[in-house]
Amino acid sequence: MEKTHDLKLSRRGFLNCASGFMLGSCLLDFTPLRLYEELSIQELKEELTPEEQKLVEKSTMAQDLKNFFGKGYSCAESLFMVSLRFLKKPEDLVWISSGFGGGLYHKDLCGFLTSGIMAIGLRAGTLEKERKEKKEYVKNLVNQYWKWWESQAPLRCSEIRKEGTSSKVCARLGCLAAAKLEELLGSGLQIQDYSLL
Repeated sequence: MEKTHDLKLSRRGFLNCASGFMLGSCLLDFTPLRLYEELSIQELKEELTPEEQKLVEKSTMAQDLKNFFGKGYSCAESLFMVSLRFLKKPEDLVWISSGFGGGLYHKDLCGFLTSGIMAIGLRAGTLEKERKEKKEYVKNLVNQYWKWWESQAPLRCSEIRKEGTSSKVCARLGCLAAAKLEELLGSGLQIQDYSLL
């Protein structure tokens, strides 16, 4: 015969458990990763390091970005525009990215991140591969771009450009994103087996 145990919990015991659970939940949200993210937000630079400067100077997309960012084009529009030019696509397609600037106009996901992902999808459409292979290509390059972005900056515009922060932070990130995206988009020109990425 199976024994059953009745768990009787007084109101005070329940409240003690509930408050402990709430406190634990709050503490668990403050993980070492969260601490790292908060520290990295404070450390966003306005100027390129000497190594980053060399990388940007070698990138045609990063050099071209300077013609658009801050000159009537949002972060998303400027990166998508240089991607269109790199891929030799009609420049009026830039309007596809117009709603993604300023973190989707809600200080959410950074426009340099979202437009980079759009450019990867556009590049996949130019490949002479089966749909399944193109989807794998997109998945792999988006994963690479996303991981790279996370190593550089927070995902959200509100965490990148807090009130009082100079637009130089964004200009620096844009140049780096353009250089990284050029590397990724160019890799599709030589790589035959996209699952190896």
